[in-house]
Amino acid sequence: MKKIIFTLLLVWSYCYQSQAQDKFGQTLNLGLGLGGYSGYYSYTGHTMPVLHVDYEFDVARNFTLAPFVNFYTFSNSYYWGDNNHPNRYYNYTQTVIPIGVKGTYYFDELLNAGANWDFYLAGSLGFAIINSTWDNGYGGNPNYYEKPSSLFLDLHIGTEYHFSRRIGVFLDLSTGVSTIGLAIHR
Repeated sequence: MKKIIFTLLLVWSYCYQSQAQDKFGQTLNLGLGLGGYSGYYSYTGHTMPVLHVDYEFDVARNFTLAPFVNFYTFSNSYYWGDNNHPNRYYNYTQTVIPIGVKGTYYFDELLNAGANWDFYLAGSLGFAIINSTWDNGYGGNPNYYEKPSSLFLDLHIGTEYHFSRRIGVFLDLSTGVSTIGLAIHR
């Protein structure tokens, strides 16, 4: 039993040392993007700014998980009326807060990237909290603009350039919202 524990500790120590060479986690990512014509955001029919925040932590060699939260709001008008309500444009505002987790695999070793660059592929899965409001007097379907499902899955490809050991900038191209932002490493 002692041999097994010693062997497991030795393997764990080796894995920890090799993983410590390339740490991607313990990073706060703050981004700004545009959503609206692709992925989950396509139902809005126009682009709008989206704020993004996530925190990455190491899970395995070259792989991180990052819980995230996004925020966006938009307004639109809808022409509607019936026998009890006059035909007119009713204003509509929707605030959406997507929450989820992003799994990222870094290809720095495979690409022999320099110390200042990170390259990755990722996928994010989450759900959206949606709050919709209409003008007073609107008696139609209050979910007219609401996407049928609040669940979403996005794919990402991205890069980060490190100005220093603690600060970098990233570009994340996504099937949902592509973002550019600041990475703060611990």
